Amino acid sequence: MSLSRLIARPLLATGFVYGAVTALRNADALAPKAAQVTDRVVPLAQKAGLPLPSDTRTLVRLNAGAQIVGGLALASGRAPRLGAAVLAVSIVPTTVAGHAFWAETDPAAAKTHRLQFAKNLSLLGGAIIAAGDTDGKPGVAWRTRRAAKDARREARRLAKRSRG
Repeated sequence: MSLSRLIARPLLATGFVYGAVTALRNADALAPKAAQVTDRVVPLAQKAGLPLPSDTRTLVRLNAGAQIVGGLALASGRAPRLGAAVLAVSIVPTTVAGHAFWAETDPAAAKTHRLQFAKNLSLLGGAIIAAGDTDGKPGVAWRTRRAAKDARREARRLAKRSRG
């Protein structure tokens, strides 16, 4: 693993883990804000067959738990791509519910939420990059295409030998 990955992955994970621990400790206070998002998203997810609970406080805790697990996976280098993907997915509802600057009437509060919204977009971008990072090694899709190409080449060789 490169030095930049060794440093960057834990740094990126830190923001997620810190925010998630804070959310776990304050789930009751965060639930009303989260309800603005969960009340719309959860029924759609349940119709699609995802077994999500309807209790907003539980959803806040689940999201925080996902961020802690994803952050630890990314920071430790154990399943960093999966951890980063979990972080990328989990930051979206967190950002929309927690930093709805468009709904603020106080200009100072709107400015703060706009800054936090932009910061979370930056975290989302970093998580997307980390989720796609193969650490300099070919990804699964490339290896699959390569194996298929090699198999076709070998099949042609065997067919040629059997004819001649």
